[in-house]
Amino acid sequence: MGGRGASSGMSKQGKKYGTEYETLHTDGKIKFVRYIGGNAKPPMETMTKGRIYGLVNQKDELRSLVFFDKNNRRHKQIDVSGTPHLINGKMELPHIHFGYNHNEKGDSVLSKHDKKLVDKASQSWYNYIRKK
Repeated sequence: MGGRGASSGMSKQGKKYGTEYETLHTDGKIKFVRYIGGNAKPPMETMTKGRIYGLVNQKDELRSLVFFDKNNRRHKQIDVSGTPHLINGKMELPHIHFGYNHNEKGDSVLSKHDKKLVDKASQSWYNYIRKK
């Protein structure tokens, strides 16, 4: 995105914005999406301030929650399912990765606030899937 909000409408990989993910469900600031074309790949950027993406895999499982900074770039990802990581000598899942690139600024266990967000997102996704 340019300094005045201009956008080419294309990613660096040459894909038109809005074509890499399909929206499955929205609940407040959380938009549940699935990567089109294979394994769950988290979004790196967004065009919506305050957006949280719930990344869903091909098996309809909530894989992670992805958070964005004031510049609409990824700054934190909570892995809800998948492989546990060693944090402070203990295998943890869920866990948090910090940075634009995966884990470039370290990882951590969840805070109380993060746990509430994961619970809210998990419950919302569960309720949505149950109604399908």
